[in-house]
Amino acid sequence: MNEYTLNYLDELESEAIFVIREVAAQFKYPALLFSGGKDSLVMLYLAKKATHPAPIPFPVLHIDTGHNFPETIEFRDWLIGHLEAKLIVGSVEETIKQGKANVETGIGASRNRIQTITLLDTIREHGIDCAMGGGRRDEEKSRAKERYFSLRDPMGRWNPHQQRPELWNLFNGKKHPGEHFRVFPLSNWTELDIWQYIKRESIPFPSLYLAHQREVFERDGVLYAKTPFFPMKPNEISNVRTVRFRTVGDATCTGAIESTASNVDEIIAEVANLRITERGGRADDKRSEAAMEERKTEGYF
Repeated sequence: MNEYTLNYLDELESEAIFVIREVAAQFKYPALLFSGGKDSLVMLYLAKKATHPAPIPFPVLHIDTGHNFPETIEFRDWLIGHLEAKLIVGSVEETIKQGKANVETGIGASRNRIQTITLLDTIREHGIDCAMGGGRRDEEKSRAKERYFSLRDPMGRWNPHQQRPELWNLFNGKKHPGEHFRVFPLSNWTELDIWQYIKRESIPFPSLYLAHQREVFERDGVLYAKTPFFPMKPNEISNVRTVRFRTVGDATCTGAIESTASNVDEIIAEVANLRITERGGRADDKRSEAAMEERKTEGYF
């Protein structure tokens, strides 16, 4: 008698597809949050598997800060066309023009926090009742508190004390008018799992993740790309180094690491040996001890 067994990537895949199908069953207007990064890429391909042979039924929702790396936007547009998916773009630039947000100025200014306003406006505008994201519990301590189904109040805020139990993977998607859910099918994945799955499934990804030469400067132990919208301090000096990015986001708060990893196998080997967390190079997480949790209670991703 042959026993049917799954390896750990199969188990993670099966779990994530189950959650995605629960979203499809329980919500009327779900969407996939998309940053162009590796986690949202895996989410998109899992959604494709979950609904095959039908096309992906969820629109892809991207919040564009206007300070994204050009490689991210180019890859996003190619991928959406390749998968024949529907794309919804929320523009932080438009939020600013409408006077809905106070823009940070000066050295270290970032639009990252303003994304929350744009995200919530876009969710309301399109009547989205569930936004699936690629957040993982291993990324950051506040995300470790997150359930698969994360209830958000009518203001889009997250309250960790009002989340529902999920015993035996039973998910309660009932909500009051004005509330919505964020759902995280990749909750139990790690950065290493993501890359091993990308390799196994031959999923394309932005060139930012591979080692390349880029003009960077160092601030508070983080390497930032030199860009027109992120001014350097008078005493800071830029130089060209061989770097890659572990996360993809707003260029004003996303740090690079020095690396020679030029393919997926080398990335996997590097990640397996790193002792710095994936978000260790994110300036937005360094603003306070509870920076991520503070943003999440305001409605952040």
